[in-house]
Amino acid sequence: MAHILIIEDEKPINDLIAMNLELIGHSSEQAYDGTEALDDIKKNTYSLILMDIMLPGIDGFSLFEYVPERTPVIFLTARGNLSDRVRGLKLGADDYIVKPFETVELLARIEAVLRRTCRTVKVFSLDGTVVNLNSRVVTVDGSEIELTLREYELLEILIKNKNIALSREKLLKLAWDYDYYGETRTVDVHIQKLRKKLNWEDRIKTVYKMGYRLEAEQ
Repeated sequence: MAHILIIEDEKPINDLIAMNLELIGHSSEQAYDGTEALDDIKKNTYSLILMDIMLPGIDGFSLFEYVPERTPVIFLTARGNLSDRVRGLKLGADDYIVKPFETVELLARIEAVLRRTCRTVKVFSLDGTVVNLNSRVVTVDGSEIELTLREYELLEILIKNKNIALSREKLLKLAWDYDYYGETRTVDVHIQKLRKKLNWEDRIKTVYKMGYRLEAEQ
């Protein structure tokens, strides 16, 4: 699953792209102008960015300068002339698609870029919480959240075993790297902190007489 930023000022197009990305298993965030997009790029990490060129605030070519070097970009634009295509590709864009386009073509281009670039950034997104499993950066509604080492280790275990019930003893072993000697309250305390910090009160479920399970869409 890739986490993709869609930068497109035409809301119907932006929403259509987001809907189709979700249908094939990707998550996305949406920005409708260059200023908003710049804020997103500075705060978050993405597997891929879809970027219109003609944007309010900051145009796509200027915005591209702020994109991290390892993040692939596909330009979306109504401009079809050769000079714009050449400029976008010279800047370092991975692909360029002219509007109007067929959704199936865009999705095929996205999959091709993701395969070709072989990005190793792994991102988990759920209910406004985004976890970058490479950088260990966690954001909630775009704002970075500070987690202790143990809180993060516990979070990563829950994510990697999502929808699976894990006993307190198992969580203690995996996150704290020691065997069960009768005290599992520390797991309960850390789970409560994660629920509060990530707004996951309804996502981290208590499994009666056993432990916990992170409920997430497959």
